[in-house]
Amino acid sequence: MTTSETPAPGIRTPGPIRRGVARVGRPAVETLEYLGGVAGLTLDAGRWLWRSVVLREVRFGRRAAYAQVVRVGVRSIGVITLVSSCIGLILVLQVAPLLDNLGQTEMVANVVGLAIFRELGPLIGAIVLTGFAGASIAAELGTMVVGEEVEALEAHALNPVRFLVLPRVLATIISMVVLCVLGDVIAVFAGGLIGVLGLGIGAGVYFNNTIDQLVLADFLTGVWKAGVFGAIMGTIACYNGLSVTGGAAGVGRATTNTVVHSIVSIIIADLIFTAVFFRLGWN
Repeated sequence: MTTSETPAPGIRTPGPIRRGVARVGRPAVETLEYLGGVAGLTLDAGRWLWRSVVLREVRFGRRAAYAQVVRVGVRSIGVITLVSSCIGLILVLQVAPLLDNLGQTEMVANVVGLAIFRELGPLIGAIVLTGFAGASIAAELGTMVVGEEVEALEAHALNPVRFLVLPRVLATIISMVVLCVLGDVIAVFAGGLIGVLGLGIGAGVYFNNTIDQLVLADFLTGVWKAGVFGAIMGTIACYNGLSVTGGAAGVGRATTNTVVHSIVSIIIADLIFTAVFFRLGWN
């Protein structure tokens, strides 16, 4: 009779194969567990948001949400302004020589406006906000876990998702949408500035070409992406922060993982959105 510890006669798995399967399987299982945890936290936060809207007696901490919007969004305006201005200038300087060879220098406005509103505005804003705010959220929650503040909330029958996660996720979503619109306008304005002063394009021609090129779908797709990117970043930051183990070293790991996981997830989500919009003809 065979047991679980003794392999059946004639079935021998070579050691290198076992080690290879374990080396591949363990990270795969950990990745699935991580994705399941993030998805579960997202659903839990959505459930509390729905309950707070439907049930008057359920509150999620609106003052905390306002404070997080100020901390995450308002304090990021300077960084977003600087980065968006540089992106607008870089795009114009990169595209202008090619279009000049084709005798279409004034079409710089069309290319820059479309690229900014559809793609670079929400993507660059999400990446910048991840480093500026996502890491901060993970570190803050991780410190609360290490200091047993989260356990204290649970001991008082206060749900951490309701009072800690939901306000931060809402703040990242709202901040991303607003900062995306702000970054789009600043990037287009900065591109127009260098186009008018450096390339000799008429100001009226530049901004008329920008307006003629853009349609409502360009703006809405960018705003939709920004909202989803904000939800991804906020949820990952909160999940990593609440999963901290190992004291101060764990907080450092959670902060690093938040930045890496958020950026990778945002880029993959952007790829999916672009493919879907292309398939639907929204391009």
